[in-house]
Amino acid sequence: MMLGQATWAQSSAEGGLEPVEGSETVPEQVAPEPQPEVAPVETAVPQQTAQPGRGQVTNLPLPRYVTLKTGEGNARRGPGLSHRIDWVFKRAGMPLKVTAEYENWRRVEDQEGFGGWVHYSLLSGVRSVVIMAELADFRAGPDPQAEVVARAERGVVARVQQCTPDWCRISAEGEKGWVIKAALWGVDLGEVVE
Repeated sequence: MMLGQATWAQSSAEGGLEPVEGSETVPEQVAPEPQPEVAPVETAVPQQTAQPGRGQVTNLPLPRYVTLKTGEGNARRGPGLSHRIDWVFKRAGMPLKVTAEYENWRRVEDQEGFGGWVHYSLLSGVRSVVIMAELADFRAGPDPQAEVVARAERGVVARVQQCTPDWCRISAEGEKGWVIKAALWGVDLGEVVE
């Protein structure tokens, strides 16, 4: 499946992306438009303020995880309103990975690597994860021998309460428990969240 195919869409019930009506399919032989990696010199943040692995605008770590604040967020081909909308995120609270910054825009991607440039006002620093395992056990403690208190299916979005290097305590639909990080997308292995 090619990202450029306008016919591809994951249902909004699964929290994925939907193509924008009228978007055109990009032929295979045509190279996609390049994504701006650095702002033009006349509007760029001075290079001495940028640190490796940090955003030039916020000075926060890159990549980092955020969540979608609203039930709809346009993912554009470039950072600005003049750029075409390629996808629309349709699930409030879904985790997204910020990979770049430019002025008020953040380049984000979902768990499948799809995304684009989103205005920062649509994003929140509140942490959430999506269940990637077919069935994830919510345990009473961060231990594989701990009692299973609930289970969640693939695609469930849960709020992060706390993470140790290998486990996260999450809540979804009134259920809380510890889930091994290998079953989640939205936190890095070894990352600690308090």
